[in-house]
Amino acid sequence: MCGIVGAVARRNVVPLLLEGLKRLEYRGYDSAGLAIISNGLHCVRSIGRVAQLEAQAHAEQLSGELGIAHTRWATHGAPTEINAHPHTDDTGNIAVVHNGIIENYEALRRQLQQQGYVFESETDTEVIAHLVHSCYARHQDLAR
Repeated sequence: MCGIVGAVARRNVVPLLLEGLKRLEYRGYDSAGLAIISNGLHCVRSIGRVAQLEAQAHAEQLSGELGIAHTRWATHGAPTEINAHPHTDDTGNIAVVHNGIIENYEALRRQLQQQGYVFESETDTEVIAHLVHSCYARHQDLAR
């Protein structure tokens, strides 16, 4: 199980994302993270409760008008900061959160590694970020 929150507003969405995660925390206690777009993509992840993420987000003075957030109950990979969502592609321009299991992630991971993609985590979700980047890099339709 996981909790996912997204927000777009004409004000700082970090407090909205954190409040949403607090309300969904029962869906995952292992880790939490958020990604904000503000002069580029900025990700913050932490293990444990949302309170740890909130402290980190405040310390880094994160602010932005568009973002996604996630609280995790680990299914693939240990409950570590590196396995926390959001996951990004190699360029740091694509961030992904996900709830579910990607059954063929090992095959996708091998294919993407053969294309030169470097994986940081043990999760199945990270393949999505690299796969989306791969499609964009080849000007391929994501609907395929």
